[in-house]
Amino acid sequence: MHPQGFDFQRTVNQPPVLENYNSFVSNTALQAAMNAYGGNAFSEQATAFGLLMGGHDMQEAGDLANKNPPRLRTHDRFGNRLDVVEFHPAYHRMMETSIRYGVHSVAWTSRCSGGYLAHSVLSYLKQQIDEGSSCPLTMTFAVTPSLEIDPAIAQEWLPLVLSNDYDERHVPYFEKKGVTFGMAMTEPQGGSDVRSNLTFAKKEGNSIYRITGRKWFCSAPMSDAFLVLAQAEGGLSCFLVPRFLPDGSKNRLWFQRLKDKLGNRSNASGELELHETWGRIIGEEGRGIANIMEMVRHTRLDCATGSAATLQRAVAEAIHHCLYRETFGKKLIDQPLMKNVLADLSLESDAAVTLAMRLAKGFDDSLTDEEAIYFTRIATAVGKFWNTKRAVLAVGEALECIGGNGYVEESIMPRLYRDVPVNAIWEGSGNVQALDVLRAMRKEPASMEAMMNYFRAAKGQDPDLSRHLDSLEQLLASPDVHELKARVIVEKMALAIQAAELIRIAPPAIAHLFCQSRLSAKRNLTWGALENGAALDEAIGRTYRES
Repeated sequence: MHPQGFDFQRTVNQPPVLENYNSFVSNTALQAAMNAYGGNAFSEQATAFGLLMGGHDMQEAGDLANKNPPRLRTHDRFGNRLDVVEFHPAYHRMMETSIRYGVHSVAWTSRCSGGYLAHSVLSYLKQQIDEGSSCPLTMTFAVTPSLEIDPAIAQEWLPLVLSNDYDERHVPYFEKKGVTFGMAMTEPQGGSDVRSNLTFAKKEGNSIYRITGRKWFCSAPMSDAFLVLAQAEGGLSCFLVPRFLPDGSKNRLWFQRLKDKLGNRSNASGELELHETWGRIIGEEGRGIANIMEMVRHTRLDCATGSAATLQRAVAEAIHHCLYRETFGKKLIDQPLMKNVLADLSLESDAAVTLAMRLAKGFDDSLTDEEAIYFTRIATAVGKFWNTKRAVLAVGEALECIGGNGYVEESIMPRLYRDVPVNAIWEGSGNVQALDVLRAMRKEPASMEAMMNYFRAAKGQDPDLSRHLDSLEQLLASPDVHELKARVIVEKMALAIQAAELIRIAPPAIAHLFCQSRLSAKRNLTWGALENGAALDEAIGRTYRES
């Protein structure tokens, strides 16, 4: 016998879905960083975009695009090459909205300072609904500096790259209202070691080459054009390879298959063959790495930002769950140990978004300040390394806070958990970033001097930070162990930047809690071991508050 009055149709003690909220207004730490670093002029735009990204329609679009992944059509029914990637309409809906708001273009088209910061804030908000469609947005944003190397290419392509009209049609670029860009660098035998590339380019005349070879990962193969690395007579070079030729015919880009990936499923990544493919050189022969690295450097900014965004979304889901879920007689949010875990994760999110936005400020400052150029040279690799690493750990812990409901596919958490590792791998894994920092230290002394000037200015603001900086200086003074301890060096740099910036822009209690928990000798390796109980609520409220 069932108890009298038991209602099988009613479920109790379950939180509502986190949607129809403003993902910008509910994130105090993001707002604080945007205001502190000079982005006030874009607050209205960010507020409107945050309302869209937190709304049901965009949340649903992210879900549908991942449940209905892209499909490659290599041939038509008559056997003619098509090489078309087809997407669910939800994917196009996200792309159209993002491009209309200038996620890809605002850094270049802004008439006031803070354009990079605005880009990073909008990218952060967009990332929280879908990782995959953020990939072509990032590369379309990041390609501008590489295209500007050649004035003729820039004049032809930049108006389309910077257009806020999304045009999904598979037609020649010169017939479109706007275009997107992809990238093809790595090959099966080399991966990150692009100097071992075998793809070669034969000069045909003027700046035109014919490229033959194979690319193991072509990012965003639906794009209208790609930057491609290939070996020319003068060495590894960078080429612009359009999907269609100037006469409107199809270029010889043959996609063999799409990658079946762990996450990032709404986005296509393909294996590409080039068969005497038409390409136009960017810059000089032998300057391929330098010329494409301008694009890579900007995508690394978005990797740091995107990981901070996914981290915050996962923690917001955990906080939201605990605000509604009741256990052992009170809300989960009021259980002391759970509050400690949530506050620790929130502190991590606060530090991650602050680091990402500080990098964006550095890019903005680089337009007028030479020292900022050198600072961001190292700091971008540091931020990319650290945010992508910490996000993987934090998302896993946030999932555990939700428990079984977070482990089932109806929740967004499994998707966040699958998606978050990609930023640590894409555009250079952790070792590549750490070694890139060492390379900059050796070959660009001005970059290291700018970084040390920054750290010297931070000394004396907190005793734990000062001791941390002393230990970093001691490590840097032993060049014979730099390569062995490159990750330690980069970790120490990342934590020092986060601490210095939180001291600068966050409430004192938050900055002190971070320094105490991340830099002191009593630092713990598990989440939820914070000792200052008085600041826990404040830490949680900065990462997510109901709007």
